[in-house]
Amino acid sequence: MRSEALFRDQPYLKSTEAVVTGINERGGIILDRTVFYATSGGQPGDTGHLLRADGSRIRVATTVTGLTKDDIIHVPAEGEALPELGETVTAEIDWDRRYRLMRMHTACHLISAICPFPVTGAAVDETDSRLDFDLPEAGWTKEAVTERLMELVEADHPVYTRWITEEELEANPSLVKSKNVRPPAGSGRIRLVCIGEDALVDSQPCGGTHVARTGEVGEVHIGKIEKKGRENRRFRIRFGPLPAY
Repeated sequence: MRSEALFRDQPYLKSTEAVVTGINERGGIILDRTVFYATSGGQPGDTGHLLRADGSRIRVATTVTGLTKDDIIHVPAEGEALPELGETVTAEIDWDRRYRLMRMHTACHLISAICPFPVTGAAVDETDSRLDFDLPEAGWTKEAVTERLMELVEADHPVYTRWITEEELEANPSLVKSKNVRPPAGSGRIRLVCIGEDALVDSQPCGGTHVARTGEVGEVHIGKIEKKGRENRRFRIRFGPLPAY
């Protein structure tokens, strides 16, 4: 069952009224529309709650996708009651957690712009994220990358989305940063996340949530650069200033 994914165009929307359209065999709840981001592309699914008309709440432990990206399933915490089909609820995300993920996800995009190498893996977390690059040279330092990263943050570049056709993406393969994963095909269009006026800083396919300006990322640094194979380097991204030691 398809859900209208409000977070794609309105990442700052914290809640919405929605109708329960399905409950799957595992107790997952499907709504006709939602602000809950479902786990994808290294970004974890949202948590929060569904507020019922009687004032009770159904805690949502995570959000995942079904057969397609439009099949958004709200997974209730263990022991929670289930709503009725056709019931109207208010879906509300844990905003503080989501906003940290938005800031961190945007920082990951900035690092991929600084380090122009194929991305071999990624994981976005609230406090400690990672980007893996197909990078044989060991000449990159956490100090140099952090300095450039903070320059982009402090420049307060706009962050926005635009849509292109699948044919446009095929004509511009360099837009895809990931070495092993391609954007899902079949919908006819691809969502790009752009940074900077006219996307001068970065532009790449992504379905995640991001802040509206790079300044919102705040102080962030590379905690370490790890060697994970002959041609693989893992960049650890953390909030706060680079430690002095």
